[in-house]
Amino acid sequence: MSLSVTLKTGASGLNAAQAALRAVSDNIANVNTPGYVRKAVDQQPLVVDGVGMGVRVQGVKRITDDYLQAASLTAASDSNRWAAVSQYLDNAQSLFGNPSSETFFFNRLDAIFGAFATAADDPSSSLLRTQALSNVQDFLSEADRINSQLDELGDTVETKIIADVDRANSLLSQINQLNVEISRAKLVNADASGSENIQSQLLDELSTLMNVRVNGREAGGVTVRSTEGVLLAGDGVAAKLAYVRSDTTPGYITAQPSEGSPAQPIQITSGEIRGLMDLRDTELPELSDQLGEFLTRAADRINAAHNAAVAYPAPNMLTGRNTGLDLPTAISGFSGRTTIAVMDAAGVLARRVDIDFTAGTMSANGGPAVAFTPANFQTTLNSQLGGQATVNFTNGAMSIAGAGSNTIAVDEGTSQKSGRAFSHFFGLNDLIRNDGFANYDTGLTGSSAHGFTAGQQISLRLSGPDGQPLRDVTVTVPAAGTMNDLLNALNNSTTGVGLYGSFSLDAKGNLSFQGSGPSDAKISVISDATQRGVGGPSMSQLFGLGALERSSRASRFYVDPTLESDPTRLAFGKLDFSGGFTQPLIRPGDGRGALALSQAGDVATGFQAAGSLGDVTMTVSRYASEFGGSIGRNAAAAETRKESAAAVMTEATARRQSVEGVNLDEELVNMTTYQQAFNASARVIQAAKDLYDVLLGML
Repeated sequence: MSLSVTLKTGASGLNAAQAALRAVSDNIANVNTPGYVRKAVDQQPLVVDGVGMGVRVQGVKRITDDYLQAASLTAASDSNRWAAVSQYLDNAQSLFGNPSSETFFFNRLDAIFGAFATAADDPSSSLLRTQALSNVQDFLSEADRINSQLDELGDTVETKIIADVDRANSLLSQINQLNVEISRAKLVNADASGSENIQSQLLDELSTLMNVRVNGREAGGVTVRSTEGVLLAGDGVAAKLAYVRSDTTPGYITAQPSEGSPAQPIQITSGEIRGLMDLRDTELPELSDQLGEFLTRAADRINAAHNAAVAYPAPNMLTGRNTGLDLPTAISGFSGRTTIAVMDAAGVLARRVDIDFTAGTMSANGGPAVAFTPANFQTTLNSQLGGQATVNFTNGAMSIAGAGSNTIAVDEGTSQKSGRAFSHFFGLNDLIRNDGFANYDTGLTGSSAHGFTAGQQISLRLSGPDGQPLRDVTVTVPAAGTMNDLLNALNNSTTGVGLYGSFSLDAKGNLSFQGSGPSDAKISVISDATQRGVGGPSMSQLFGLGALERSSRASRFYVDPTLESDPTRLAFGKLDFSGGFTQPLIRPGDGRGALALSQAGDVATGFQAAGSLGDVTMTVSRYASEFGGSIGRNAAAAETRKESAAAVMTEATARRQSVEGVNLDEELVNMTTYQQAFNASARVIQAAKDLYDVLLGML
């Protein structure tokens, strides 16, 4: 009986050594195969009734380290996230041009002010006027080009997100299918390392797209879960991921565990998908918003100077922009004094109306003061103009037209509302105009009439920093008519945004939302059916609510068509009332207005928070420098984070490879060891055979 045991023991050793040699040969053959993980035979002593009976091969196992694998997957996710951000921010930065070149976008603003300074020396030159307007148009056209290409870059990013989500779905399906093959092999102690290696490579690729939690299954294979634990693959499940987005709201990823089951949002905090979503919903819109804010304030300062000047000859009509307000609301809140001058064709004063907003009076030609209110401002002003000119207010826009050949000019004086003088506020003599609304300094106060029709609704989405929706609310315009009433409706904790933050109105009439902790919510507009007055702007248009509304404004600016067709109508002079009613108020060689235009970039102005800059007060020229620098800094910061994450990934991968990779020296030692073990087991079998032969010979 002992000879039989010896024979079987030797045979088991022979089989074990043979299996080990097969594993070693496979390792050596795949030493340069990407993704290959070295394997080893799992041997266990064979014990029967407490007696050793040889060795048993439990199976073939891959030499892995769960911690190093998890670290490698995490590092790959971070690296690919910042690689995507860095790549597209670098593309966005290149749209603005080379800072050392004259064609650099922000240098074009300096060219505008330089052209006006040159024209101030010879204001009668049509060539200099045309060149100044050409520089303004180039600046606006370049801004439109950059903004349009930022939009196209966003579309490219979105297409890439969709492709990445589709690839992630394919990977999850393959990982789940490989679980079946691995479990089947494990059940019969077969070698499943080939399938496990393929599955490991799929996990590595998945981690570049999104961060996941990977755990081994007792039956073999893995389970893949999202950050919050939603099962994505494993246990017979291959979830279906979907990218949910719209033009007005942030995008997010949902997972549908099985056909017919409800999809649920999942957190993705790293990977290429996270980086692309940050670009699509945060980085690029903020860049467009900051471009829009810069352009708005630059145009505003140029328009302020142009409204404070007068052309020679003065125009027969001044036409303002759509303020989005009714006239009583627009007039309310003005202080200081302004003067409307009506001149004949020769520029001699025909009628002068001085308006004192602080006192609430106006007088014609120095006559007695007549009281007015915001409600009767238009009627009173037309009466004081005495038929020499007419003031109209239609669809939120004011216009002043001279009777017959009479011309019109406005002396801004000390008038002021929300940082803008009378003509400037209404845009009566704007050089740069825009389609829609770009400046959200409405001038409204808490006691102002909001002007929206009671019962109209705006639907808002509150989202977390990662884009996941927190809550959708639909706010109904209240019957009560003041801005404070509207704010109360918006900030209601049941039907409004009160649980996640609040809206507020600043001193210039800007309506803004601030999220509160711990959610740090952001606001977006799902739909807006509100309208201020008849044919007026919606709430989101008037106040610039939502990323889409704010990020598109940089493409709305253009040079006034009247000035573009006739540069001689540029307002390069100033009114001079010293000649009374006998001498012209304007003269052809006056360049004081052009000089003021050249200095517009050096006037301090308030900027709303946009992009990487908060609420600041500085000159337009200084803001241009800060903005240009921030673009470069953001791109450089993304590049630094990319390099740091790549270095961590390289180190994590190297450490993982030191465990999983094939070492030829080690495998050669193993090959010699198993070869000797094979030979020894063979000699045991030979010895047992010889003893059997002797025993049979004796019988």
